[in-house]
Amino acid sequence: MQCVICRHSATQPGTVTVTLERGATVVVIKDVPAEVCSQCGEYYLDEKTTRHVMNMAEQAVQRHAEVEILRYAA
Repeated sequence: MQCVICRHSATQPGTVTVTLERGATVVVIKDVPAEVCSQCGEYYLDEKTTRHVMNMAEQAVQRHAEVEILRYAA
């Protein structure tokens, strides 16, 4: 897939760290599978991965975590 940000490079499969914040909760999820631009580093998650990441983050919010660091597990 062509990167929509830099428009100079195609993406490659890789992993990224996703950081999400809502209210007083910050969630960092490591090793998330993504398509990553080799030029600018922008990443793209597929729909299934996005749903899983959002569910992980929602669980942290429900636990009233202030900062939570998780590793992605499918």
